[in-house]
Amino acid sequence: QEALVESGGGLVQAGESLRLSCGVSGREITFLAAGWFRQPPGKTRELVATISRSGRTNYADSVIGRFIISRDNAKNSIYLQMKGLKPEDTAVYYCTLGTFSGATYYANSKWGPGTQVTVSS
Repeated sequence: QEALVESGGGLVQAGESLRLSCGVSGREITFLAAGWFRQPPGKTRELVATISRSGRTNYADSVIGRFIISRDNAKNSIYLQMKGLKPEDTAVYYCTLGTFSGATYYANSKWGPGTQVTVSS
């Protein structure tokens, strides 16, 4: 049974860093794309970063230069390194598996519980 579990969130001050991890069980990630979404309080969920099965990455404009998505197929895990955190990065972060159709990423995995990131000013 597929399960994605995010971890690594926490409360940090503006300018600090966090590294989020996503462990996947029940599904091999090697031939899949992956993406991190986030949902700020009171707002809709948004796509933050994606990584193709070949390792090509893409980012939302708001996180370019600050966030890095990576994957370790041997560990069946996805990561999001975040630096220079801002209060507007406060959100619940979710990882997903999916596919690309052209340049568009489509998540097709179950949603995990997410991990809360809170950035104080």
